[in-house]
Amino acid sequence: MLATTPAHALRLRYVAPTRSWLHKFRRSSSSSVVPLARLSPSELSGGNNNTPKTSEENNSDVSEKKTAPYYPKRGQTVELVCESLGFKGKGICKVDGTGFVVMCDRALPGERFLGRVTRRKGSYAEVTKIKTLSPHRDLVEAPCEYASYCGGCKAQNLSYEAQLRAKEEQVHELITHVGRFSDNSPGLETVLKPIVPCDIQFNYRNKMEFSFGPQRWLPVEMLDEREDGPKSFALGLHAPGFFDKVLNVDKCLLQSEPANMVLAAVQDCWRDPELNLSPYNARSHAGFLKHLMLRTGRNVETGSQELMVNFVTSSYKPELLKPLVDKISSIPQVVSIMNNVNSSVGNTSVGEQEYTLHGKETIAEVLRGLTFQISANSFFQTNTHQAEVLYKLIEECAGLKGDGSEVVLDLFCGTGTIGLTLARSAKHVYGYEVVPQAITDAHKNAQINGIENATFIQGDLNKIGEDFGSNFPKPDIVISDPNRPGMHMKLIKFLLNLKCPRIVYVSCNPATCARDLDYLCHGVEEKNIKGCYKLMSVQPVDMFPHTPHIECVCLLELS
Repeated sequence: MLATTPAHALRLRYVAPTRSWLHKFRRSSSSSVVPLARLSPSELSGGNNNTPKTSEENNSDVSEKKTAPYYPKRGQTVELVCESLGFKGKGICKVDGTGFVVMCDRALPGERFLGRVTRRKGSYAEVTKIKTLSPHRDLVEAPCEYASYCGGCKAQNLSYEAQLRAKEEQVHELITHVGRFSDNSPGLETVLKPIVPCDIQFNYRNKMEFSFGPQRWLPVEMLDEREDGPKSFALGLHAPGFFDKVLNVDKCLLQSEPANMVLAAVQDCWRDPELNLSPYNARSHAGFLKHLMLRTGRNVETGSQELMVNFVTSSYKPELLKPLVDKISSIPQVVSIMNNVNSSVGNTSVGEQEYTLHGKETIAEVLRGLTFQISANSFFQTNTHQAEVLYKLIEECAGLKGDGSEVVLDLFCGTGTIGLTLARSAKHVYGYEVVPQAITDAHKNAQINGIENATFIQGDLNKIGEDFGSNFPKPDIVISDPNRPGMHMKLIKFLLNLKCPRIVYVSCNPATCARDLDYLCHGVEEKNIKGCYKLMSVQPVDMFPHTPHIECVCLLELS
């Protein structure tokens, strides 16, 4: 098993640990490794720092106090150098000439800039970039005109090779420091695999959701262009940090070209006063149009792209939508136009009722040789091309014999995509998911593909009782694909007691992934829980180029 830290240094990381990474970061200004990984998942999410320090960390504190550390004040302008990228793609920087660490959104490695301190949290601060003094070392020209303002893909002006390096380093740091897998272990270099790049860096998203708003958001330098009336209405993406401000977008380079054709067609006419269409106001809760959701699938027989358009509105008034429906239904790729009605004050895109305004109720997509029907609110992997790569890696990690003798437990199964791809080689697949609609879709997908050895059960895996596991046989392999918060301690305990020979952990958040791997391999001393797994491999996958998101496929075997 990989070497771990001494037993006396173990501590439960649901409570945030100390910020010893700051001290180490200050002492190694030339380091290109992402030191933010020293933070625990709860710290990375903004948790409080309540965990006692080790003696080594206290000694570091004493050493730092002797150097009279620099503490900038809120509102102060400071000159900074970005050293690396950390959690959520934020730049980890230093105040020039000091060791003080700050985090800055949209700062990139090697960039020297002026920043204004907006927030101080203990021994580090957050700043807003004011002016770039010298560009970062991997500068490229962002092809998107909204790249400077939209929060969707912050790293477009960072070369793709540099993006991959930053993501790979971040996973390495989290696994070694949050997961506590020793960086000096002779086996670690074979466990941590190089990141798998995405061959398609643009037009890869099969789903985009745009919001309507009564007043388009403008950057400070364009405020003199503000208009009134329908011309001020916005259809686009929320400005970063604002639920009620919408950046108007005419084209998104992450979605398919047919989807951009639909977006352009809607933008061309929806503000016409004669149509009497009003955007929803998130503050006053007045207005009709809430969201425009575009989903791209493909015709199973021809392989050509097909589009579903979903208008989310505050009430059911099909006569108001008819001019838009008539216009976009003339686009050949549009095969489905839906209307989800959400009358609540919330701004969710899932409606209480759903109506078909044109064409089919679903579109299709093919993944690993299986056909999946996708409804307006179905969950499906957002990058179909890279999902093929991801699922192939999962199948390889699962290592099924192929003789139909093994049982698979698929936790957080969603619409059953992973479980169904494995069912062809398994005796039976048992899937669990909390969302009822996802379970319904999973059953439909099994039926469409003629798969009869899969059972899908609706249930909350964060609230499992002692009887969980009584209605299925002991599995030979567990697939766990939790959402960003990772697995609940109840589920961790269940898996440690189950002692399944293999676990494949699929994660969309490497911070909580590292924490859960630590629990499964090293246990939790404070709760008298012993780990019983050996980490065999961690494979990062870039599912979403130009964004900070990272997917990981991890294999654990019973030790």
